[in-house]
Amino acid sequence: MPLDQLLSEYMLNPDTLAGAAVYAALIFGLAWLSTRLLRRIVNRLLEREARLVNRTTLHFAAQLGQVVIFVLAIVLYANLIPALRAIGTALLASVSILSLVIGLAAQNTLGNLIAGISLALYRPFEVGDLVQVNPPGGPEIGHIESLTLGYTVLRTYDNRRVIIPNSVMGAQVTINLTARDPRKLAMIPFRLASGADVDQARAIVIETAEKHPLTERVVGCPVVSLAGGGAVLSLRVWCANHKSAQKLEFDLYESVKKAFDAGGIPLA
Repeated sequence: MPLDQLLSEYMLNPDTLAGAAVYAALIFGLAWLSTRLLRRIVNRLLEREARLVNRTTLHFAAQLGQVVIFVLAIVLYANLIPALRAIGTALLASVSILSLVIGLAAQNTLGNLIAGISLALYRPFEVGDLVQVNPPGGPEIGHIESLTLGYTVLRTYDNRRVIIPNSVMGAQVTINLTARDPRKLAMIPFRLASGADVDQARAIVIETAEKHPLTERVVGCPVVSLAGGGAVLSLRVWCANHKSAQKLEFDLYESVKKAFDAGGIPLA
């Protein structure tokens, strides 16, 4: 059999098994190459135009584009292969029931996808932002590492990855700690025992805070409550960012405790 006849009747004929395999390799190979090209374009944009493009939206759009490419490849392949068209025609009567079943089974997945699109469009936060969230396991603070089609990945200070469904991220209250003004007002309490000299304690707390290199400005140190016969002082200090405020708080607990011991001021 001549080569051209072999190609036309078997290798390039979608009615034959060999032809169906050839078209599958061709279509899905092109789809795979297209997704590779899309990822390369996105990575190049992020490298060269990092200041002009939004990383979160671009990553999300790239993932969505890859899904669309493979969906189009499947649709095109199904239309090219007569056997698949015949199966589709036979199942046409049950499409509505099948769609309902798939919709019910995938409602969480679809909800995450729609929520992810909303997050990418409205941009309440971006990749790299420091946020505070309240998932079912309790409050978490960390940087947004990635925003995928279904999930938002949060990297915490202790290097844990908190995976949160986009539907949860879209429905909950999220505090974005990376704002235009990243400064953080630290409010650090000190509980004094009964009989402690409030004025002396306040002076020690303020002096210790002013000497710390992470302190930008001390706002004040008022008495905010009374407990067990003693007073509770609340030091208010402006810091450069949330991380600096957290470190300042830990440092001051130790420094103020030593200063109080030296001054004879008891803590509750």
